[in-house]
Amino acid sequence: MGTGQSSGLEAASTHIQTASILIYCVIFIVGTLGNALVIYMTGFKMQKTVNSIWFLNLAIADFLFTAFLIFSIISLSQSHQWPFGQFVCKLNNFVTLVNMFASIFTLTAISLDRCLSIWVVVWAQNKRTVCKARLICAGIWVTAAICSTPYATFRTVLGDNGTYYCGYSMTHEQKWSLHIFRFLMGFVIPFLVIVISYVAIGICAMRMQRTRRRRSHRIIFSIIFAFFICWLPFHVFNFIELKAVNNPDLRNIVRIMGPLTLSLAFLNSCLNPILYVFMCEEFTKKLRQSICFVLESALAEDHVSSHCTSSTISKMSQKFDPAATLKIIDPAIYENIPVSNVIITEEIPVSE
Repeated sequence: MGTGQSSGLEAASTHIQTASILIYCVIFIVGTLGNALVIYMTGFKMQKTVNSIWFLNLAIADFLFTAFLIFSIISLSQSHQWPFGQFVCKLNNFVTLVNMFASIFTLTAISLDRCLSIWVVVWAQNKRTVCKARLICAGIWVTAAICSTPYATFRTVLGDNGTYYCGYSMTHEQKWSLHIFRFLMGFVIPFLVIVISYVAIGICAMRMQRTRRRRSHRIIFSIIFAFFICWLPFHVFNFIELKAVNNPDLRNIVRIMGPLTLSLAFLNSCLNPILYVFMCEEFTKKLRQSICFVLESALAEDHVSSHCTSSTISKMSQKFDPAATLKIIDPAIYENIPVSNVIITEEIPVSE
């Protein structure tokens, strides 16, 4: 490889690394705040339903997935060096993969649930309960933890000429086995289930009105497209990385394109709240109500307080003002009542 080509690759790698850091920061901020908002709304403001349970667990997975991106941002800014030690290296890998699997499995469960709710209406009305949704979510988290344990086991801090990196310590065959397993469990099987589910939903949507059908088609296409575009390059890159062990050209591709494919995978956790939650009418309604309440409380606190105080005093004065009370009473009621039957009482305070 010539000196000019080598310097060109170094420059390209530096620019892409800087761009990746910026993308990671945007994903970290938007994904953390967006999913935190969804957790707050679905966990504390919305009624507990099957859909709110799905959205809550999806938001928790995506929140943790994007929150732990801070370690990757710091490592990438230091040319992939790892300054956090072995425990955080294993923990970061385990938490990231657990939430990756949990997020994907939850998306799959949402797709199946929507498909069954449309095609098997009577069964869904009788069998879809909040308790069962919580049990399914618990099973999803346990399955995600089991799927992620082998990766954390082989994850360790590797030293190279005084610099340390967080990587895998395993044989080439073990890497292939884990990558194939993650590709099948984390992409192929969920993607097929999601596609089949939304194709079935799309067939049912053909019976809807034209405007509703167009909106349904756009949502379905967006969900499938986002999942495919965000996760396929990540898995393809993993296999290219395995092939690049004895190939310098592929190693250069991995070095340049690796952070970009990873940023696409993280981007899916930012898109999930938009595609699955913010399109929910109940969620948007509750969100508008909460935002309006917060803004009114923050921006008009003094005005509201003085208005409420003056209104309360006015009501109290009307309550104890005899003239105001007489205005409310209709004199015609007492026209035919004899004077002897009228009893004047005085309220005597009772001491407690």
